[in-house]
Amino acid sequence: MPPTESGTSSGSEETFAHPREDSPDDALEDTLDLHLPPEVTAMFGAGPYPAEPLAADPAGSPRAGFLLDDIADWGPADTHAGPFQLVPVRLDRDLSLISGWMNDPAVAAFWELAGPEEVTAAHLRTQLDGDGRSVPCLGVLSGIPMSYWEVYRADLDPVARYYPARPHDTGLHLLIGAVADRGRGLGTALLRATADLVLDHRPQCGRVIAEPDLRNTPSVAAFLSAGFRYCDEIDLPAKRAALMVRDRAHRHLL
Repeated sequence: MPPTESGTSSGSEETFAHPREDSPDDALEDTLDLHLPPEVTAMFGAGPYPAEPLAADPAGSPRAGFLLDDIADWGPADTHAGPFQLVPVRLDRDLSLISGWMNDPAVAAFWELAGPEEVTAAHLRTQLDGDGRSVPCLGVLSGIPMSYWEVYRADLDPVARYYPARPHDTGLHLLIGAVADRGRGLGTALLRATADLVLDHRPQCGRVIAEPDLRNTPSVAAFLSAGFRYCDEIDLPAKRAALMVRDRAHRHLL
C-alpha cells in the first residue's frame, strides 16, 4: 500500500479510505478496454517512453529518489511481450489516462477512485507531494502505457503493522487497463518483471511483497506463477489478505 497514513493507499491500510488492492489477473481483467485517441498515442510515440525523474521540492530535499532508489533510472526489463518499463507518473501528462481506468466500474470496486479527474489527481498528489515512500508509475510495454503501478516502501507503510516487516521491504499494487492485455498471462509476466526490477535496482531490498484480497484466487495464482510464495493470511482494515512474498534468495528458483 502506498504512502502516508492520511490515506493514499490501494487498499489495506488503516481505517482511512484507501483504494483496495487491485488484483493482477482477476481485477486486472476487470479493467476498461480503453482506445486512446490519436492525439494521446502521438504523445507516447512508438519508441521507448521517456522515464522523466520526479522533481525535487523547492527546498531541494529528495522525494522519490533515495527511498526507492530512483525508479526513473531503472530502465526496461525484457518480457515475452516486449520491453517493459516503470515510468513515474506526471499529472499533466498522465492524469486523464489513469482517471479513465479508475472510472471503469470493475476497477472502481477495488480502488474506489471513480469520479472526476480530481479524485484520481488527489490520490496521485498525495504520493507525488510526499516523501517518496510510494511512487505511482505507468507500466509501459513496448512504448505503450498500459498499466498503473504503485511501488512503495512496505516497511514505512501502515501495512508494516500487520506483518513482520523487514527493512527495505518493497510492495506492489497494480491494475492493467485494457481487455486485450488480460487473460493471456501478461499480468504474471509483468509481476515477475517488476519484482526483478525492484531486486535488481534496490540492493538493500531482500524481498518484494503484495497483499491481494484472499478471496481473489486468480490474483493469488498470478503472484504464485510470478515467483511469489504464499506466506500468510493477514487481517487488514479493508480486507483479509494473502501476504505474497518474492524473496531475493529464491528469485532464480521460483
